[in-house]
Amino acid sequence: MPKNQNTFSSLTTLRRRVAGRIAHGVWRWMRQAGAVTDRTTGGLRFGAIGEGTRLAFPQGTVFGEPWIRLGACCIIAEQVTLTAGMLPGLDLGTEPVLVLGDGVVLGRDSHVIADAPITIGNNTFCGPGVYITSTNHSYDDPHEPIGRQWPRSEPVEIGPGCWLGTGAVILPGARLGRNVVVAAGSVVRGEVPDHAVVAGAPARIVRRWTEETGWQPPLRTPPPVPIPDGMTSGQLRALAEFAEAEQRAADAEQHAADAEQAVADAEQAVAEAQGAAAGQDAAAGAERQRTADAAAAGRSG
Repeated sequence: MPKNQNTFSSLTTLRRRVAGRIAHGVWRWMRQAGAVTDRTTGGLRFGAIGEGTRLAFPQGTVFGEPWIRLGACCIIAEQVTLTAGMLPGLDLGTEPVLVLGDGVVLGRDSHVIADAPITIGNNTFCGPGVYITSTNHSYDDPHEPIGRQWPRSEPVEIGPGCWLGTGAVILPGARLGRNVVVAAGSVVRGEVPDHAVVAGAPARIVRRWTEETGWQPPLRTPPPVPIPDGMTSGQLRALAEFAEAEQRAADAEQHAADAEQAVADAEQAVAEAQGAAAGQDAAAGAERQRTADAAAAGRSG
């Protein structure tokens, strides 16, 4: 390859590297600068936004902010849609329409569409792509396109401490109790009691906890061990290193036991081979004796 062509290729590679670093640096700066918090609202005039709450950049569709109240320490990921009212610019009255409690987490690409009131309780976590709506299309008139028919709206209530898995859909009129688990991809309507696990489309209760019976059906895995209060990060690292050392020691013991078993198996195989060889030698000796006896009998005859 000519020298000038090598030089051109090297310059092109260098330009791409520099351009890539600049692009990634600008994107990181945009994500930082474009995030919405209680101190940097970015022109979004929410009815309330609590301390420590953050809407990641880029945001999804957001309108009706005066009727949206966000609690403290909420985490709202990228491309999350939050709307109050059917269209921007409507006067929705004096009461909030969409209320998120403290510590609510909305995963990437989730949608919360509040034409009628939607309330999400404290510390409810949602995975990516969760869809919560208080409005649904109607299809009463068989001669009119469904998209042109007036929708039906019912309030939605999601209790505190719930977990909504990836792709879950919460339909108008749904009322979820405390600490409800919604399995990924489930479609929920109607009322779900406290401490229930629902799954499917439409979602049905597959497990529930009560004080009288505990979890029914019983859980198949032991509960995780919580981190003790007051434990420092250094102590956690030391504990993790101790656990790793114990695991390495256990693995070494297992390897030693496996090696001992392999030696024992080899010795057993050798003993069996020796026994088989001895048996073959005995058989060969017996055969030689029979041949000699037959030869002697022939000579005497």
